[in-house]
Order: sequence, then structure tokens, then C-alpha cells
Amino acid sequence: MQHNITGSTMPVVQITLNPGEKIISESGEFSWMTSTVQLHTTTMTGGATGLFGVLGRALAGGSLFMTEYTAVGGPGLVAFAAKIPGTIQQVDIPAGHSYMIHRHGFLCASEGMNLGIGFQQKLGAGLLGGDGFIMQKLSGPCSAFVELGGESVMYDLRPGESLQVHPGHVGMFQDSVNFEMTMLPGIRNKLFGGDGLFVARLTGPGRIWLQSMSVANLAHALAPYLDPKQTGQS
Repeated sequence: MQHNITGSTMPVVQITLNPGEKIISESGEFSWMTSTVQLHTTTMTGGATGLFGVLGRALAGGSLFMTEYTAVGGPGLVAFAAKIPGTIQQVDIPAGHSYMIHRHGFLCASEGMNLGIGFQQKLGAGLLGGDGFIMQKLSGPCSAFVELGGESVMYDLRPGESLQVHPGHVGMFQDSVNFEMTMLPGIRNKLFGGDGLFVARLTGPGRIWLQSMSVANLAHALAPYLDPKQTGQS
């Protein structure tokens, strides 16, 4: 399997499959493909072996159904485009390891991937928004592609080194990184700071990817320009 990520603001990953090779995504996500690629949509893929696995994937922000794209009779090409302005990151995940990604981040991955719920913070979720409080766990062995909003900033944290991040800007991190939600210090900060009540603390060792834009922030920025009477009309 070979891939090529092109574009800047709205990138697209084009994946070339050898005969018999397979790539998996959520249903309805592909942008274009050659005639040598066959589709198979099912619930029992992406590591799900039963009902609870399927439901766990859905609770993490994924879909009940996923689609397998397989090259048949010759090489095939399938492309996946970003859904919001941002970047597409490729990561190789060895067996026994995993990455935590934001709930809208999974784009596609090779066979061997397992997608499920990795972190859920219920306290204050109604006030603080969901982007940083439900995260997907993407396990290997696989080669995966993750979509991050806006610009991506990567840090390699040393053992014990911590970074405090607004939850919506947490894009992805390795399983060696410790992740916890903590209260913002100070009553005034909580009530009048405008940054919510919680902050994500990521502690090394390991690599983290932060995103400058979240889906929630993008929706908030566009809201003043949307006419409620016209929403949903073509």
C-alpha cells in the first residue's frame, strides 16, 4: 500500500492498493476511486467482533457501519478528502500499541485496525462541549490516517513533562502519554474566564499532536453568518 497526501487547506489522501490489499473507513467517506476497487459495508470490521464492540465504536464518535475497500483484479486507487480545513496525519501503529484521537479524527486505516472508545468525561460535558471529552482509541497493527482541524502542532514530551491544553485542541497522542481532565484554578477563571471549567493535562513521555481548530469552534465561528430560516435548504 502506498499513499500520497496532497493539498494544504483541504488536503486529500490518495491510497494505492495492490491486488488483495484493503483499506477501512467509516461508511460514506471516500471521495473517488478506480473501478478496480470493490466496496463491502459491514458492522463487523475495524476490530468489532460483537455488538458491544460496534456500540463502543459508535459511542466514541464513529459509525455503526464501516466500509472495506479492496483492490480486485489489479492495483486500485481510493481517495479520502478532509471534511474541514486542516491536515491529514499518517501514523504507523505497531501491534499492542494505540493512539488516542479526537472523536472526529479517524479517516481510514489498513487491516488490523481497531477503533473504539478510549476516554469519556461525563462531568460538565453539557457545559463544556464534547470535542475533548470523548476520544477514540485507534489500535494496531495498522497504518492509519487521522484528520486534524486547522494547523497541526507536534510536541515530543519528555518523561514527567506536562502540557495543559484546551480540550478541543487535543488532536492525537501516543498511548504512552498520560491524559487527564483537571479543573481550572481560581473561581474567577472558572466563572468569568470564558475557557470552560476543565483543561486537559497531557504528561510524557510520548508524542502529541494539537489542532488549532476544532469542529465546535468552526461551527461557533460560522453561526453568526447562517440564517436559521435557510438552514437545511438548498
